[in-house]
Amino acid sequence: MSWTGVARTIIVCAILIVLHFTLRPLLALRASPDFLIIALLLGAVRLRPGMGALYGFALGLVAGSLDVGGFGAAALGMSIIGFGASWLKAVFFADNLALNGFFLFIAKWLFDLVFLLVGHRAHGAELAMQLFVWSPLSAAVTAVAGVIALSILRPLMEMRTA
Repeated sequence: MSWTGVARTIIVCAILIVLHFTLRPLLALRASPDFLIIALLLGAVRLRPGMGALYGFALGLVAGSLDVGGFGAAALGMSIIGFGASWLKAVFFADNLALNGFFLFIAKWLFDLVFLLVGHRAHGAELAMQLFVWSPLSAAVTAVAGVIALSILRPLMEMRTA
């Protein structure tokens, strides 16, 4: 990837990270989009698996630093997702928005699963409700937001040949 491609990826990921910490609190929804997962998948597919895991770990530390209880659960979840996305990058580079939406859905749901189980967030019926109702709903909202973001930011992410 050229330096301009790297710069474009950094700019798009920075925009998504800023959206996560500015727009998401304003929405105040129980199932709000997770722009960090979108930024993670967008950046990790352009990295090697180890660097994708490190990028996920860094984003997880940023996300987890705002939460006192269960520190490290977000870092672990995002590391796993960053590694997996980087490892599956051949599938991600498909230019199909529906496929990208599906992978965003799976990534968000997997992140919630790891975050809830490792962070000991809930127990019993509350855990089941979170995992099978609220997490899939949040994953669907994240997938829709990711598809919209990818379609809007596509001109910035395209490789231009001279």
